[in-house]
Amino acid sequence: MRVGILGLGEAGALYAAGFLENGWEVAGFDPADVSAPGGVERKATPADVVAGCDLVLGLTGAKAALAVATEVAPHLRAATVYADMNAAAPELKRSIAAAIGASPAVFADVSVIGPVPKYRHRTALVASGQGASLVADYFGALGAPVEDLGAEPGAASARKLLRSLFMKGLGAIIVEAVEAGRATGDERWVREQIAAELADGEATLERLYQGTYKHGARRAREVSAAADLVAELGLDTVLPRAISQVHELATRPEGLRDTTRVTPEVIAAYEGLPTANIGDAIERLGLLDSGIGPVWPGARAVGRALTVWTRAGDNQAVHEAIKVAEPGDIIVVNGEGDTSRALIGELIAERARARGVVGMVLDGATRDVEVLAEMSFPVWARAVTPAGPYKFGPGRVGVPVAVGGVVCRRGDLVAGDGDGVAVVPADQAVSVLAAAREVEAEEARRRAGIRATAAAVTPGGAVTPGGAS
Repeated sequence: MRVGILGLGEAGALYAAGFLENGWEVAGFDPADVSAPGGVERKATPADVVAGCDLVLGLTGAKAALAVATEVAPHLRAATVYADMNAAAPELKRSIAAAIGASPAVFADVSVIGPVPKYRHRTALVASGQGASLVADYFGALGAPVEDLGAEPGAASARKLLRSLFMKGLGAIIVEAVEAGRATGDERWVREQIAAELADGEATLERLYQGTYKHGARRAREVSAAADLVAELGLDTVLPRAISQVHELATRPEGLRDTTRVTPEVIAAYEGLPTANIGDAIERLGLLDSGIGPVWPGARAVGRALTVWTRAGDNQAVHEAIKVAEPGDIIVVNGEGDTSRALIGELIAERARARGVVGMVLDGATRDVEVLAEMSFPVWARAVTPAGPYKFGPGRVGVPVAVGGVVCRRGDLVAGDGDGVAVVPADQAVSVLAAAREVEAEEARRRAGIRATAAAVTPGGAVTPGGAS
C-alpha cells in the first residue's frame, strides 16, 4: 500500500512515521525545507507525490488546500482516496471535493479529533464524503478510531469546527488567565487552580497554553471558520471572534501586540512587502486609484499617515504638517485632485526628510522629480507640473482625508511601491500583515511549483521521466 502526504509539517511528519511503521510506502512533498522521517520519498512536486498512491492526505493548511487539490487532480488514479485533513470551513471542503470530482479518484472530508502530537497516527478521526468508508478502513488498520458520518463533504469539517470552539476557546482562556496571573505576580497560583480542574492537570494546561503560542496563526483561522459557521446558524459570533483574536495575538512578537497604533515594529515588518500582496490581504479595498503613482522608478516607503486636507493648488497646510511630523510618518495629502499646481518640490521634501518623514502621497501634483529621485525621497502623485503652489490656505492637518478614492486617517499604515499605494487602518495593520505574508508565501509556493514543472521539460519539449505532462 502506498500513501502520499502533501504537507510535511508536524502532523504530516507524524502521520508519515505511523504509516511507515505499519508497512506502507510513503511519498511526501512540502515546499519548505522541513525534515521528514527516514523512509519518506521526498518528491519535487505534488503531482509526483500522488502518482500510484492508494491514499493521499492533504495536510497543506486550509490556505493552500484548494489550489493543491486542483493541481494534483489530473494525476490521481481511479483507486485513490484523496483525504483532505485540513481544518477548514465546510464550504471549502465542498470546493475541494468538486476539484477532486473532476478526477477518477474519490474524496473524503476528514477531521482530526484530538491532539496528533499525543496520539500520532492513532488520533480519532471523523470522515464524510464518498471515500469516508475507505478512510475508516485504512486508518482503522493503523489503530485510529474513525467515525464515518455517511454524509456529504463538509459534515466532518463542521464537527471539527464545533469542537474547536470549545478546545481553542479553552486554550484562549488559559492564556489570558496565566498572563493576567503573571502580571499580578500570581502565575503559579493561577496555574495550580486551572490544573486542578483539568484531566491530566498540569500536562493538559501546558499543552493548551504552549499550543496556543506555537500554532496560534493556524488556530486563529480555524476558529474564524468556526465563527463563520456559527453566523450561518444565526447565532452570536462575539465570543468565537474574540477567541480567534486571542490566538492571532499570541503569535505576534511583543512589539506587534498593540493593535491601537502602528508601532515602529509593525512598520519594519511591512518593509519589502509588495502593495499587491497587501491589497490582496485587504480584499483590494484599500488601494489608491491608478492615477496616483510613483514619480520616480524604485520608490518604496512604509509609514504612519500624517494627513493633510488642503485647497486645490495650495500647500500652506503641508508646511504646517511638517512642523508636527514625527519620524516614520508619511504625509498623505488630499489636494482635491488638482494637477494645475505642484503641492511639493525639492525644498519642502528636504524639510520633511529632516523631520524623519519617509515619503509623501499626493492627490495632486508635484515637481522637481529628478531631484526627488536623486534625494531618494519617495513621492506618489497624480501628476507632475513645474507650476508652484499658492500658500494662503485654508487647510487642515490630522483630519480624515479622501485620497485616490480611499479614506485615510492619521496613524493608518501607508505602504507604497512601483505598483501604487495601499492604506491599512491602524487597528487592522497587524492582522493584515499576517494575511499579506500568507499571500506572499502562497505565491512563492505556486511559483516554485511552476518552475519545478518547467524544469522537468527538456528544451526540445519532451518530458523527462517523472515530469508533469
